[in-house]
Amino acid sequence: MFRRPTRLQVKTDDQIGLMRQAGLVVADALDAVVAAVRPGVTGKQLDAIAEEVIRSAGATPSFLGYHGFPASICVSIDNAIVHGIPNDQPLHEGILVSIDCGAILHGWHGDAAVTVGVGQVGRGAQDLSDVTRSALWHGLAHARPGGRLTDIGAAVERTVRGAVHDYGIVREYVGHGIGTQMHMPPDVPNVGPAGKGPRLVPGLVVAVEPMVTLGAPDNVTLPDGWTVVTMDGGLAAHWEHTVAVTSTGPWVLTARDGGRAELAALGVEVSALAG
Repeated sequence: MFRRPTRLQVKTDDQIGLMRQAGLVVADALDAVVAAVRPGVTGKQLDAIAEEVIRSAGATPSFLGYHGFPASICVSIDNAIVHGIPNDQPLHEGILVSIDCGAILHGWHGDAAVTVGVGQVGRGAQDLSDVTRSALWHGLAHARPGGRLTDIGAAVERTVRGAVHDYGIVREYVGHGIGTQMHMPPDVPNVGPAGKGPRLVPGLVVAVEPMVTLGAPDNVTLPDGWTVVTMDGGLAAHWEHTVAVTSTGPWVLTARDGGRAELAALGVEVSALAG
């Protein structure tokens, strides 16, 4: 996968600072959407909330119109892994919802996703989301200078494989480079082995986004051309953050504290650029 050299977009500290502004817009939008998630609300209503937050910040939704996508966020429910289209169907108690959001500010992109339960969800659903979130943070902790790209995915995979349940890891959909475009080289797989691929250099910015399933990871795209679902109907969870590799460590641009609390719990210091 990594044998052919790929030109990667390396940012200056100032450019990373601009991406941080876009990342905080995404954080604000996701916070507003998550706060609105409850039984009876529709995906289209959540989409309208996200678009309002993004546009009120002077930013533009990354997803709206991207290759024809019709909304500002993706709303993927239960066995939908990714790219779910918001609709008018009310959410109901006990379902699992993954919400993916992107924004462009001053020409720079931010991208993040969360998975939340609507009301009370089952233990299996909550554990799935928790494991996926933990895998994300273990991956982000390896976005450090001097490492290799697959160190990130190897950490994601170790975390998922180390869980009590035998979860599936979706391989067809991966993280990605991000900057002046939403999707750029390099691809960021959610599996190892470690020590392969491009070296992680200061200025590289990637979106890390594990997608984990309660059953098999085999998937299919629905006739709408977007929504990707598990073939066996098993639940799926999706968590994502945009992270910058800096000379002093990772800076999670879409986390409000830059990732300080979560990374500290893993023994990693957030970049000095985070202030």
